[in-house]
Amino acid sequence: MTLLEQARELDAADPLARFRDRFLLPDGPNGPIIYLDGNSLGALPKATPAAMAQAVERDWGEGLIRSWNDAGWFEMAGRIGGKIAPLIGAQPHEVIACDTVSVNLFKLIAAALHMRPGRKTILSEPGNFPTDIYMIEGLERQGLAKQRLAKREALLDALDQDVALLMLTHAHYKTGELFDMAALTRAAHDAGTLVLWDLSHSTGAMPVDLNGVGADFATGCGYKYLCGGPGAPAFAYVAERHHGDLAQPLTGWFGHARPFTFSDAYEAAPGIEQLQCGTAPILGLTALEVGVDVVAEIGVKQLYAKSQALSEFFLECSRELGVDLETVSPAQSDRRGSQLSFRHPDAYALCQALIARGVIGDFRDPDILRLGFAPAYLRFEDMAEAARHLAEVLESREWQRAEFNQRATVT
Repeated sequence: MTLLEQARELDAADPLARFRDRFLLPDGPNGPIIYLDGNSLGALPKATPAAMAQAVERDWGEGLIRSWNDAGWFEMAGRIGGKIAPLIGAQPHEVIACDTVSVNLFKLIAAALHMRPGRKTILSEPGNFPTDIYMIEGLERQGLAKQRLAKREALLDALDQDVALLMLTHAHYKTGELFDMAALTRAAHDAGTLVLWDLSHSTGAMPVDLNGVGADFATGCGYKYLCGGPGAPAFAYVAERHHGDLAQPLTGWFGHARPFTFSDAYEAAPGIEQLQCGTAPILGLTALEVGVDVVAEIGVKQLYAKSQALSEFFLECSRELGVDLETVSPAQSDRRGSQLSFRHPDAYALCQALIARGVIGDFRDPDILRLGFAPAYLRFEDMAEAARHLAEVLESREWQRAEFNQRATVT
């Protein structure tokens, strides 16, 4: 049996196969695009354009200002946060959809510093996603925080009485390597340290249990596995036990307890609502809600099981086809997120050659080819074909062609 025949048998038995038709996947030069970059930007749910059209034409166009009440705009951030909550092991009133990951990191880091007076150090790892580290640096320049970076194997030893917050990304953006959330959270708490998890490469792709591990804070984006569209609103989580002590620095009017009293004095809203800042981005939230609804309907456990199966089948196909690339993701599928990363000295050109064939992955500087597996719309047939294209590109050395080596901005 050929690899393609095996793939089609797996697709025929896949309980999630029917959800592929819920997404728009355009044609490429060799048939449907094989989209392996859903870990950067999720595919468009087919229901999103109609939802956006309704929000624009009816709610905005006809309802005008009345839609803040009639269309439920005021409640959107909390409602969508409540839908995200079960995907990350939280209670609905612990999550709100708002702002961006970068802004939410700033707010949550500052909140942690407020809750740990006398401590100023924020501990993270070198090579964390840049915005996470940049947010620490921003607070450091204001004299409010001190940055400390320690390699993964040295994090526990770096926890001391000056560390206010341990801030880590659950699934590493380059390699997909997972942290043991429970063990690290427990160790941090033993040292009197709060913990903030960046779930940008986890939410919607794999099970997360924030309450189960005792996490304090978390944030994550809406445009990757949640398929909320480019620049979709992010979300923020604060454990209920901290709501009484929560104080975030961006005291915008939507975080006020009574925003329409228009008082000169700021009074924080109780609970998670305080994390709002400016007016909610209704059109962005509208698109995000569609993607969240699809992910919630499928269920994260099923999505993760399929993503593991897809990545393992891709590796099997690659081995059989003689692909010889260094894999920098963990070998065990349960120790990595929904991606595989490979090292190649000309990874950028290799990525561009695959894109020219209709296989869209992405490049991470300086030498990483990264392939993401968004299980809601990918097939096992896509894995077999992607592996075939990769093997052919490597064998033919077509990635050496000049047009593939001209660097451009890639996401």
